Amino acid sequence: MSSTVAKDHRADRRPCADPDAEQVSPAPARRAVEQRDHGRDDGVRNTPSATRPAYGDDPRAVDADVTGAVRAVLGDLLAGQVASAESVDALFGADLATRVARFTQGGGKLGRSRFVWWALRACGGAEPWQAHAALRIGAALELIQTCALVHDDVMDGARSRRGRPALHVEVAEQYADGPRGARLGQASAILAGDLALAWADDVIADTEMPRVTARRVRELWRAMRTEMVAGQYLDVQGEATADRSLARAVRAACLKSALYSVERPLALGAALAGAGPAATRALCSAGRCVGLAFQLRDDLLDVFGDPRETGKPAGGDVRSGKPTYLAAVARARAEASGDQSALDILHTTLGRADVSDTELAAVRAVFVATGARDTVEEKIRRLTAQGLRHLHSAVLEPESASRLETMLRSATGVTVGTASDLVDVSSRLTARNGETAPPPQGGAEPAPPPGSTAAADDGTGTEATGPERPAR
Repeated sequence: MSSTVAKDHRADRRPCADPDAEQVSPAPARRAVEQRDHGRDDGVRNTPSATRPAYGDDPRAVDADVTGAVRAVLGDLLAGQVASAESVDALFGADLATRVARFTQGGGKLGRSRFVWWALRACGGAEPWQAHAALRIGAALELIQTCALVHDDVMDGARSRRGRPALHVEVAEQYADGPRGARLGQASAILAGDLALAWADDVIADTEMPRVTARRVRELWRAMRTEMVAGQYLDVQGEATADRSLARAVRAACLKSALYSVERPLALGAALAGAGPAATRALCSAGRCVGLAFQLRDDLLDVFGDPRETGKPAGGDVRSGKPTYLAAVARARAEASGDQSALDILHTTLGRADVSDTELAAVRAVFVATGARDTVEEKIRRLTAQGLRHLHSAVLEPESASRLETMLRSATGVTVGTASDLVDVSSRLTARNGETAPPPQGGAEPAPPPGSTAAADDGTGTEATGPERPAR
């Protein structure tokens, strides 16, 4: 297990305390922020008061519409940031800042934000300051997702996102009359992603929390940013070097998706709630398993999904040569069975930007004929079941834990499990500091670290050797 992940799973082994017992309470922190902001006129304010008119101080009001609450906070934050950008330079504000705001608000299911919220609530978080902080962190996660997607589209050469032109394509079309419109589009997208990341960091830095909580949240945030970039680098490096091993595919998926999309958001919610070590470990382990399953589902949808539903053209991973687990399993199966025809198809198509629809159909056929598709589907089911066992091993607020279970299943596309996979969440006791729930049926093994042999089992009866862990 990497040092960063190990640190996360050791999260704050002291019983969680009343926030006001720590050295900084929300009220003094708010006064300090207001004093620091005195005289600023950039349209950005650091207090979360924008959430109060609609939702008051009762987190239960947010429970009914978490997505709407996050969007309301996000809209206020973006309006301030765009106004600030326009005050710096009108062209910059119109061409770049406005596009970042529109992209961030223009789609997505806000899954990461909702994981933060329901982890907070499942761990007993019910204070107004916790609700305000969770909504702001949710908004920050949407901004960092904008950074990731805008940069990803440039690196992948994708021309559409969420059913409309990708940001770099849109800018290039705006300046198509000039000699360097395409180059400007790519450069603008890089800068737009950088701006979204800067805004996300601003939100985290300006969110009011007790000192101990703030330190823990920022540790998680810093780790998540680095892991996301590391996972993306493994993706593009794998494309360039044609390294499509099972171990590499799992490692990249864990860093880029499992941690960033599910585990870290759950850990952020637990940190805000002051959750004890048992609940934190259970949520992180559940997030690791389900997050990996989420990425595997995304790999399948890229090849077999309907572009009208996914919002991006089919076969993007094939054309870019992305080192997905699906492709790695297909290659391993073809090699094991001596299927030279399948190997030839994979060799001549993966990584070719001009792959035709007919050739893409041939790749799909290979993924089916080798059993790779079924193997990935089965792994998704097993990871989801394992993740739910981790979730059920924790003592959580029953209603919120049920919401989390629904989200975890939805993220992987697994809606039906066997009886042995299911635990009556409503029978769980209310979360308390340091308490543990009865062990789940059959026991809940710890989540495998990224790149471990347990994570890299290819379903063929053999296991891939985990890659060396990168220096931290």
